[in-house]
Amino acid sequence: MSLPPLPLDAIDVGLHVPDWRAAIGAAGDALERSGSTAPGYTARMVGVIEEFGAYVVIAPGLALAHARPGPDVLTEGLSVVTLAEPVAFGHPHNDPVNVVLGLAVTTGDEHVHFVAELANVFNDSSIIPALAAAPDAATVRSLLGIAAPTGEDASTEETS
Repeated sequence: MSLPPLPLDAIDVGLHVPDWRAAIGAAGDALERSGSTAPGYTARMVGVIEEFGAYVVIAPGLALAHARPGPDVLTEGLSVVTLAEPVAFGHPHNDPVNVVLGLAVTTGDEHVHFVAELANVFNDSSIIPALAAAPDAATVRSLLGIAAPTGEDASTEETS
């Protein structure tokens, strides 16, 4: 098993957001756009941070937004949002954040697996700044080592 699918419509590059809630909202919107989640999942991701704090900021500049599996998770998925200006989440060491990953899983086992796979990617300390500086969605996928889904034409990619 590898990382979850990352279609082009699950990637937003260089977004302007006012705060961490809007950053999580953008990651959730991207998951919903890609068909991984239904409405409600984004609010649950925000709720996790409101309840448990900024533990989702897993490395300097990087947040991994997620919530438990639930009926609003339609299929496993990943989203990536890079921010034009970093925002604070309230983490004592890893703020501010300029790359937000959204993760949706259907089982607890998938969660553990995908977090481990992401940890392998981010063992390379150059990946976070490279993602933050990525000019387009194809570069984001390349940096994460994710190939285009079957049938997706990279020439049609758009960024925000």
